[in-house]
Amino acid sequence: MAEAIVSSAVDRISHLLIQEADLLLGVSNEVKLLRAELTRMQGFLQDADRKQEQDECVRNWVTEIRDAAYDAEDIINTFIIRVARREGGYFLEKLVPILSSRLYQYKISKLIKSIHGKIVDISSSMRSYGIYFNGEGDGSSTSTAKMNGQLRRSYLRVEEELVSLKSCRKDVMDRLMIEEERFRVVSIVGFGGLGKTTLAKKVYNQNDVSEQFDCKAWVFVSQKCATKDVLRSILIQVMRGKRDIHGRLKDEEMVEILYQFLREKRYLVVLDNIYRKEVWDSLKYVFPNGKKGSKVLLTTRNREVAMHADPWSSPIEPRLLTNEESWKLFCRKAFAKNSVTDCTCPPEFEKIGREMVKKCSGLTLAVVVLAGILATKRSLNEWRAVQRNINAHLNKYKQQQQHGGIYGILALSYQELPFHLKPCFLYFGVFPEDCEEIPKKKLIRLWIAEGFVSQRFEEDGEETMEDVAEKYLEDLIDRCMVQVGKWESTGRGVKTCCIHDLMRDLCVLKAREEDFLGLIQQKGHSILQLATANPRRITIHPLEHSFQDHESHAPVVQGYPHLRSLLCFGNRYGQDFIEVTHGISDFKEFKLLRVLHLEDVHLYSSKSIGNLFHLRYLGLTSTKSSGSLDLPPHSIADLQSLTTLDIRGYNMTRLSNGVSNLVSLRHLLLPLNQDQGRFQIDTLRKLETLKYISFKNLIRGNAMLKLTSLRSLGVMFKASEEADVVLKSPVMISGYLRTFHMWMMSANAFSNLEPLSHCQYLNKLKILGRILDGNLEYLPITLSKLTLFASKLQQDPMAVLEKLPNLTFLHLGEDSYNGSKMVCSVNGFPCLEILEITGLDLQEWEVTEGAMPSLRMLYIRNLPRLKMIPEGLMSISTLQHLAISGMTRTLRNRIKAGKGVVEGEDFYKVQHVPFIEIID
Repeated sequence: MAEAIVSSAVDRISHLLIQEADLLLGVSNEVKLLRAELTRMQGFLQDADRKQEQDECVRNWVTEIRDAAYDAEDIINTFIIRVARREGGYFLEKLVPILSSRLYQYKISKLIKSIHGKIVDISSSMRSYGIYFNGEGDGSSTSTAKMNGQLRRSYLRVEEELVSLKSCRKDVMDRLMIEEERFRVVSIVGFGGLGKTTLAKKVYNQNDVSEQFDCKAWVFVSQKCATKDVLRSILIQVMRGKRDIHGRLKDEEMVEILYQFLREKRYLVVLDNIYRKEVWDSLKYVFPNGKKGSKVLLTTRNREVAMHADPWSSPIEPRLLTNEESWKLFCRKAFAKNSVTDCTCPPEFEKIGREMVKKCSGLTLAVVVLAGILATKRSLNEWRAVQRNINAHLNKYKQQQQHGGIYGILALSYQELPFHLKPCFLYFGVFPEDCEEIPKKKLIRLWIAEGFVSQRFEEDGEETMEDVAEKYLEDLIDRCMVQVGKWESTGRGVKTCCIHDLMRDLCVLKAREEDFLGLIQQKGHSILQLATANPRRITIHPLEHSFQDHESHAPVVQGYPHLRSLLCFGNRYGQDFIEVTHGISDFKEFKLLRVLHLEDVHLYSSKSIGNLFHLRYLGLTSTKSSGSLDLPPHSIADLQSLTTLDIRGYNMTRLSNGVSNLVSLRHLLLPLNQDQGRFQIDTLRKLETLKYISFKNLIRGNAMLKLTSLRSLGVMFKASEEADVVLKSPVMISGYLRTFHMWMMSANAFSNLEPLSHCQYLNKLKILGRILDGNLEYLPITLSKLTLFASKLQQDPMAVLEKLPNLTFLHLGEDSYNGSKMVCSVNGFPCLEILEITGLDLQEWEVTEGAMPSLRMLYIRNLPRLKMIPEGLMSISTLQHLAISGMTRTLRNRIKAGKGVVEGEDFYKVQHVPFIEIID
């Protein structure tokens, strides 16, 4: 971890010496000497992380080097702020006397020399103990990062079911399907990492379960989860749009609404990961007896919780894996390549591998994580090195977790990470515990703003920092330390990710040990400040209870002048939100801040945000305010280092023209359908993402001729002529645009889509608005994802769309087609995997045998006039998931089949589909 910090410091200082040479006049020689010494230190730090686990002296040295690197960056950045403001003339009203300037340079020079001397002393101390550098650094960190990027492995998306869970699954299924007079609680109990949630999800998604219950809900219950959040989540899921669940409902109101709604239903509610009996007591009054057979399914590590919830129902306890089951699972994970069957362990590795797997004591998570460690090792010596470390880690952590010290395996997986991935992993600790799905794009942009991805990649002209960061995430997934939440609709990449709660515990523990992260929480009427001694990052997590007097109990962050990152997460359902008091919103104390992310919070003022000279990431998503908050021109214009500005959901009146000065900006995400005022973006030559911008602001200053780096663009139009201008621009024709969203904000139509046929890199397209017939034939053959809404097409679109050779995802949304009949022909849609059809006036749908040979998922929603599902579905052997909702009772009954249900006359068409979901 220390090497990552030093490497980041070296990169940052090197960048400053090149980009800010004028601002470093007077201290540049000292900065160069400091950079050279830090670079030399990288040679020692490459092995230090492993040694510090057993050697207190090494641990102390690593801490001192890490702190020295932080201090060096702080001093240089502080100096740059002062010089920049003096020369810019907007901070000091009068010219600073030359003598004062020289005195300040002398002071900074002395501080830099002091840090340099401290590092030299550390080096001398190590040599006196017989420890020498392994090399001079010379960009080894970057070389290592490149090498790891090249070791990227393709994902293996295999739905596995462990042998140990199969018998339990039958037991859970049997209990859920029993129709008793009163609602019953079914509990799954076991150690962390045993597979309880996996088992519950398998059952929850079964066809028979979906057909048995009128409504379902799944809620993850974190240790700090508020009752109101659980209630709101259940309400939203079971009512499915039948009522507007606004943010001001009181707990007792939600209890009453839920109780009355569920009493008429046969319901299934899953409460995943309940820790305490008190949590159940706060929720149990929500659940009426309902229709016969209603159930609540709990997963918990605490047997007492299960018995307390329902003393008459014995808990289901999944058994541990046997040694042989553990070995088979290990081999599937450690040796999986591009084929499910190619999972054989080489004979010379088997003995040592089995010995290590035995240490996992049959816990699924431990086996999977160990496999992730060894999947990156290529030689027997590397395996032996891992084995030597396992016992030490198990002994160290076995008191913290029952059963074989699973923490030891998890800690070893962290230690085995290459240095550039360690801060990326620890960063998961900034997100709240109940944050089950973290958007990949947000995570990557935060990593880049933090400096976890070296700028040398782009300087070498190889690939963008976003591409490198995505490979970092893929590597963590391959190592089984991070889990995929959702896949992109094309099925070819990650959309969201998450980590197991035990892995998150390790993440927070290591982050505190490394002074990487401080955590501030509120509980009851007290503030729990879990910050470390001098954290460079602080994250504030949601309130557990609501307060009458928000301000007196709102968290205040003060006394951290060296803070690099501040992230604040409010209540996602909008009932209570963290109020950011003057301690945060004044911003004067946080001059070194690189990341400011405020999500679902109450911000009083943004006027002094211009103090954050080094800010790289500004996120104000769904931010509340006392009044209308603008970003003042003089304030936002000062954020010269900003790379991401995400103000989606921010209730501004208009965006100031100060955004034109943000020349480093790469990602600009604006509120949808708001008055944007007048501002120019033609100066933002580095922009890669721009959503959603009005046409008038997009073309001002001939921006479309200059934004040659755009990869993702969303535009709001008012006339077809406006769309013609954008479609014929160089950005579309000769640029590298990958994703394009077009939204017609009026009744006008997109009359000419012909220029789209020349977009050779475009693979994702969304069109919201009327399309004149005949224009679909111009869609580029490179498209893999297409979404159409309100297109009002008169001719069957399938005749054209099915010829797109690379299309894997198609969503025909509401009013996209006004006809009554649709036909999918033989050999049409050769690569289509996901098809969604929503809100059409369709009466007849014909699917010819041989059409859509790759279809995996089919979603049919709100087609009230459709008489029956196509006969041709029975020939699509690849279909795995069929979801039908908002359809007539007649059509639903033609498909339904299962326990106690007469088989529908159309069931034969889909009886081969493993998962069928039919929602009334």
